[in-house]
Amino acid sequence: MNKAELVKKSAQLSKLSQAQVEAALDAIVDVIEKTVSKGDEVKLVGFGTFSRTKRKERVGRNPQNGNSVKIPATKVPKFRPGKDFRDRVSQ
Repeated sequence: MNKAELVKKSAQLSKLSQAQVEAALDAIVDVIEKTVSKGDEVKLVGFGTFSRTKRKERVGRNPQNGNSVKIPATKVPKFRPGKDFRDRVSQ
């Protein structure tokens, strides 16, 4: 499902216009991105938690020639599904 399909389905379920749903979705995603980029968590009970984690520096390999490549430490987004979401997906 892509964003357009998500907006259309959500609009049908909520009885809102697609423009309203898309504006709300964009705002929610923006808030999540800004909050997580600051290092804070966004917890949606039953759905999951968005957070930021540190990835350590490591050594990788160039697949073309096999040479070692130093991959620097970085911060990456992380999502941990909530119990209700995990239970629904596992059925």
